[in-house]
Amino acid sequence: MSNRDLPKAFVAARPGVASQVSDKAVNRWNPDIRAAAGEDDRRSISILDAIGADYWGDGVTAKRISAALRSMGEGPVTVNVNSPGGDFFEGLAIYNLLREHKGEVTVRVLGMAASAASVIAMAGDRIEMARASFLMIHNTWVVAAGDRHAFRDVADWLAPFDEAAVGIYHARTGIAEKELGAMLDRETWIGGDAAVAQGFADALLASDEIEAAPSNAASAELAAVKKLDLMLATGTRATKSERRELLAALKGGKSGAAPTGMSGAADDREVLSALLTKLNSI
Repeated sequence: MSNRDLPKAFVAARPGVASQVSDKAVNRWNPDIRAAAGEDDRRSISILDAIGADYWGDGVTAKRISAALRSMGEGPVTVNVNSPGGDFFEGLAIYNLLREHKGEVTVRVLGMAASAASVIAMAGDRIEMARASFLMIHNTWVVAAGDRHAFRDVADWLAPFDEAAVGIYHARTGIAEKELGAMLDRETWIGGDAAVAQGFADALLASDEIEAAPSNAASAELAAVKKLDLMLATGTRATKSERRELLAALKGGKSGAAPTGMSGAADDREVLSALLTKLNSI
């Protein structure tokens, strides 16, 4: 299916309303999953983080994707996705950029394409998924403040965005919009085989095209810091085993050495470890 046959998404932000990642997606996300080493990345884009910029400026934004597409110019592009979702409105903007790109777009879901990332994934002319990967579709999640009248207004304002997502999934799959709406209502997780069967994807990825294990302690630490940042930002609760795994990874890096791209992360490791133990009280 050509991405030019997909509907363009309407994007409009609203002051005082922020879209964010669901708790379940944060807990199930494995930041270590990525494309196998040695692949030609000259015409590829990686979406391996939450959608939207966080307090530190990390995350996948439409501005970054637009710059990457401009630098590559017209022609085929591969988009590797492993994201728990995030800012739904930023996701719609990225979907529009990929939809409008002049060249074939191949989307490969390596681990997870949840929420906003699942909408981005639909922009591919061809969509490939790892057998063990998941799409997750649900209604738009937001954080807002105000009285009951403000919340009624926000709920009404959100409805068109859920309808836009349903329209995009319908154009890709042919599944009835009413059925898709029910799938969004109950938050639906769709594995690789089911995604192909239902029309959300075209084919399964070969297992040797994906790496799931970090290559060294520093990369494991970076993945742990990335996940911990997201958990703290969203107030996600962690199980005892999850806390232990993250603490072990945080302690695995060399003392005084910050992971690449995480300035000051080594200095903050002890603080992050202490904060991690408090996640269940949030």
